[in-house]
Amino acid sequence: MDGPNQGSVTRSLRLDQQRNDWQVATEAAVEIDVNGEPVTVTMATPADLEELALGLAYTEGVVTAVAGVTSVNVKETLEGVVVDLTVAESAINQQARRARLLEGRSGCGLCGVDTLSAAMRRPSVVAPQTVAGPIADAALRKAFDALPDHQPLNQRTHSVHAAAWCDLEGQILCVREDVGRHNALDKLVGWALLSQAPQGPGFVLLSSRLSFELVCKAAALGASLLAAVSAPTALALEMAESANLPLACLGPGGAIARF
Repeated sequence: MDGPNQGSVTRSLRLDQQRNDWQVATEAAVEIDVNGEPVTVTMATPADLEELALGLAYTEGVVTAVAGVTSVNVKETLEGVVVDLTVAESAINQQARRARLLEGRSGCGLCGVDTLSAAMRRPSVVAPQTVAGPIADAALRKAFDALPDHQPLNQRTHSVHAAAWCDLEGQILCVREDVGRHNALDKLVGWALLSQAPQGPGFVLLSSRLSFELVCKAAALGASLLAAVSAPTALALEMAESANLPLACLGPGGAIARF
């Protein structure tokens, strides 16, 4: 189920001195609850919200076992959308749950934490499935080249991020879009958890830069590699090394840069 005005709305503007219609990305306040109690509020594109809630709760360590999630309920309100996860108490990390009791914004991966130790947590690593050698440059380039065609919302709005799951040959199997790069990846993680996919090894491709929070989320998904359009930060590299997660990005002239 998706929230109100999902995706985009039409607005009129002047483009090269002419009046044109423009699709503007929507953004809504999304409250994520666990067993009826708020965990965090994030600003997000109101689509794929079940996936967003589950992916965020899992990658932030609030929900420790997907099998403990018995239902996901989405409710529209005047202020936004509330997504409530019903979770067995044995599958909840209460410390992580309390640490997220703050507002989050679409461009921020740390707005819901209140201590340095919580912000600088080491990633929860899910061992990736065995890969025979590094993923080929040709596979990465294939995925990079194909990504724009898998971003219908961005094609309309020119203002949202994407996170994609790709197989080892570079074929894109799933893409999720959002105004927030963290949200897009959380939605992708939620897709994987809800559909019990992917069935084989693969890598994550992002339309954004590589920040350390995204490394933590990709490590929690069990990706064999994390690739992005822009280069990683030094802290992202440190996190990736601790998670044994290879990183890649587009270099000068479209070359594949690996870290």
